[in-house]
Amino acid sequence: MNSEMTDTILLAKKGDRDAAEKLIEENSGLIWSIARRYFGRGVDADDLYQLGCLGFIKAINGYDVDYGTQFSTYAVPKINGEIRRFLRDDGMVKVSRGIKERANDIRTARAGLEQKLGREPTLSELSEITGLEVCEIACVETAVGPTESLQRESGEEGFTLEQVLTDGSPEEKLIEHFSLRESIKMLPERERKVINLRYYHCLTQDSTARVMGVSQVQVSRLEKKAVERLRNLLSG
Repeated sequence: MNSEMTDTILLAKKGDRDAAEKLIEENSGLIWSIARRYFGRGVDADDLYQLGCLGFIKAINGYDVDYGTQFSTYAVPKINGEIRRFLRDDGMVKVSRGIKERANDIRTARAGLEQKLGREPTLSELSEITGLEVCEIACVETAVGPTESLQRESGEEGFTLEQVLTDGSPEEKLIEHFSLRESIKMLPERERKVINLRYYHCLTQDSTARVMGVSQVQVSRLEKKAVERLRNLLSG
């Protein structure tokens, strides 16, 4: 391994974002080559690549430049391991053709209503256009778009759940993203529902309160508890 590569790895290990991004860019071919082995297993190609990047980042942090092993040799099992772990732990949830078709209908309706209303449509408005039940729309969108949902802005404050919980570098946010998905599953039922409605489906606190049959004040308290609980879970 040349000295420039060694220097870049050492910088990345110290938290240099530019160095980490440079290493990922230079090794994107390696990451993709491993990610492709897992195509067709119910996970989007981009998600597989992101998982590979997560394993690659862990390889950077764990690599000892004095050990004598080529970095790529050390990184490959880390990348493989991260993808395999996700496929095992996540249960490889497969999206059926019917769900994909309904998701396309919802996506089309959402785009049309956004243009017409000049804002994000509510689940009830989407229900009227698509003929699907509100709970069915929520289930379909959760099944097919967890990444997009977590990154979408909430209905009134204009921030995303990832922004609420993290403010670190891109590689730190990537790690947080996959940890966040697992942490949400650990929330109490009502807190999980508030997070789903507020951040997955972009409802305001008032709209969330109506869906849940509680007051806006209760929603605010539940959301605050949920966010604090997620922070604690993510911080270990």
